[in-house]
Amino acid sequence: MDIVLQSEFWLFRGLAFLALGIELWALADCAKRKATSFEATLKRTKGFWLGMTGGSAAVGAFTAWFGAFGLFGILQLVAVIAACVYLADVKPAVSEVQSGGYGSW
Repeated sequence: MDIVLQSEFWLFRGLAFLALGIELWALADCAKRKATSFEATLKRTKGFWLGMTGGSAAVGAFTAWFGAFGLFGILQLVAVIAACVYLADVKPAVSEVQSGGYGSW
């Protein structure tokens, strides 16, 4: 039974560091984008997304280093979902505006 608990511990620790990587990726990408690109796509503001991705990264770092038990496990799930929303929805729209998309030749 001890080996099962140890493998479960390392599985969750690995997933926590994977989630932290996703959250840091979202934060770094958000930081390098222009503020006007966010407003042009109507995806809130850069400050809003920096706060969301920064908060996600902070929660992710805490849970990756100290463990994700109880409430912190749920916060980690919310944090990685927020980062994934940025990467899947906001990042492509902002990238298209910065690269001259939306019909501009």
